[in-house]
Amino acid sequence: MSKRPSRKPIEIKISTVVAVSAILNESNLGVLDAAMQEMTGGNVDFFEDEFTVIDVGSLDAAHQSIDWHAITTLLKAYRLNAVAVRNATPEMEADILSHGLSLDGPVKPRAVASEDAATTAPQQAEIELEATEETAVAVEVIPPVQAQAAAAQAANQVAAAQFAANTMIVDTPVRAGQRIYARGADLIITAAVNNGAEVIADGSIHIYAPLRGRALAGASGNTEARIFTLSMEAELVSIAGMYRTFEDGFPADRKQQATQIRLIGDRIDMLPIKSAA
Repeated sequence: MSKRPSRKPIEIKISTVVAVSAILNESNLGVLDAAMQEMTGGNVDFFEDEFTVIDVGSLDAAHQSIDWHAITTLLKAYRLNAVAVRNATPEMEADILSHGLSLDGPVKPRAVASEDAATTAPQQAEIELEATEETAVAVEVIPPVQAQAAAAQAANQVAAAQFAANTMIVDTPVRAGQRIYARGADLIITAAVNNGAEVIADGSIHIYAPLRGRALAGASGNTEARIFTLSMEAELVSIAGMYRTFEDGFPADRKQQATQIRLIGDRIDMLPIKSAA
């Protein structure tokens, strides 16, 4: 009888999806279309079907009623695939979800700017697009990676050499709701990563402060990536898509301790960081 390796019908792993933000300062479709036409110069290949998060944080109360189907269709015409909405008000939630869009971040009321502030604020472009270090991230279902061990090790060695030459350094605390992605690089953070924050790197993550939020290292598949923190208080840690949560608490010897996190096979291990004698 032939033996076939068992394989789960579905696996859930942590993965990153980099998205651009379409920041709406205007909801009039004609104005937005003209702005996009000017931005792209009529070049149909200006964008390449990027995932897009629609940010409505700059819209005032007069723009509460938004034609989401028309907005997403307009963006699609310029090869931008809308997947979520950021900074939506609670009143927008049901309408957004009914159009198949997700809500990025917590839904909370937007403060109304004073009339004086509105009159003194500089004029803004009708639509802005950004792709920054703080990018949108989603959890997706992906098939298990089944590469040969030797090839995987060689790829990881190449990746490690590349990351050594590319490092992002963050010197300020990472706040709740904030995401930082070190694409193709290691990430060094010298301040706390707070609850509700998310830090991601294709390489390793070094946090010289408490880690209280989520940390995802080896986001592009580097199984040799690691996470280091001076105080282990994380909500979730992940390496190369394998993740571990801590709803039931931390091992007694790791809570609020200097910790190294690495991937051993399919298991996330947490080890002490020992100071030099």
